Amino acid sequence: MTKIDAELVEYNLTEMARALAATDDPQLIHNFMYSLFTEAEADEIAKRWALVKRIAEGETQRAIASELGLSLCKITRGSRELKKEDSPFKKMLEVAGYEVQDKRERRRAIRKGK
Repeated sequence: MTKIDAELVEYNLTEMARALAATDDPQLIHNFMYSLFTEAEADEIAKRWALVKRIAEGETQRAIASELGLSLCKITRGSRELKKEDSPFKKMLEVAGYEVQDKRERRRAIRKGK
């Protein structure tokens, strides 16, 4: 089992976040991510982003699991992260142009046929 070096992770993720935030070139970021991740890692990350979008849209966890081929455990984790106060998932979805409603708002919209 690989030992995680929390200090190394924190330092380097912070540095990458600053570099990504400093560029206004989406193609550079796209190419960087494809260079950084293996094909399997890119697939996993893309599915995690997709699951958070679907949760925000009000799709059921079981439907998401079936559609994306993910475990309910991963989807539940994404759902919990999205519900947190000041959720980074929610903020990033909003940056990407998605409207994120809380669970009660989604239920009301579904009942009203929206």
